[in-house]
Amino acid sequence: MTQETAVYTHGHHESVLRSHTWRTAANSAAYLLGSLKPHMRILDIGCGPGTITADLAELVPDGRVTAVDRAPGVLELARATTTARGLTNVDFAVGDVHALDFPDDTFCVVHAHQVLQHVGDPVQALREMRRVCRPTGYVAVRDADYASMTWYPATDGMDAWLDLYRRVARANGGEPDAGRRLRSWALEAGFTDVTAGADTWCYSTAEERAWWSGSWADRTLAPEYAERAVRDGHATREELEQVSAAWREWGAREDGWFAVLHGEVLCRK
Repeated sequence: MTQETAVYTHGHHESVLRSHTWRTAANSAAYLLGSLKPHMRILDIGCGPGTITADLAELVPDGRVTAVDRAPGVLELARATTTARGLTNVDFAVGDVHALDFPDDTFCVVHAHQVLQHVGDPVQALREMRRVCRPTGYVAVRDADYASMTWYPATDGMDAWLDLYRRVARANGGEPDAGRRLRSWALEAGFTDVTAGADTWCYSTAEERAWWSGSWADRTLAPEYAERAVRDGHATREELEQVSAAWREWGAREDGWFAVLHGEVLCRK
């Protein structure tokens, strides 16, 4: 039975997809890449616009990647990404990670980047990932940990952003501090061989600060997020405007620096 207890907090506004298209296998799945072989069959769950998917497909030229997302429109973007790169070893499916529509032991690698923080039952999701992974394969999961995000200089507006986002995400049924929980969830899901680690994104150059701050300033006011935040009593429209302005103020600072901590697990049955 699928779980419908979580809402994708970010939504699919242009500002969100702008952020997601920056992601590559190198900057978002480096912990997995050394385990890949050219013949492997990979399941990429929550593929979004497909930039990581396309990189994975290039790394398994004799294999195949299946890209899954719950949003059909986003899958079309992923399809366009892989087509533009001339890749023919990728297929696409709408699906729910709580109940994957694949037989047991289908894939050599099951990969999910920034997915479990948004789902209603992350342990059930991992059980499904384990089920469709071959006995000799890998389940690779990476998620941010919002409470561990840190930046300079400190501003009240940025503190307000983090507090607001974590409240909205949890009200939506997700867990924004998923990164620190991945090992625990994987063990509960039945994995006995779990290698846990961490990695970061860091934004410090003028270009990086402008891009990162602009993305968050825009997505704070994006209709899907803003309307839910206001409707559920987490913030007023004025407070959202203040948070958005705080992001732009931070992005304009020459001494600005921001780090995003991610938890990672590479699991075997």
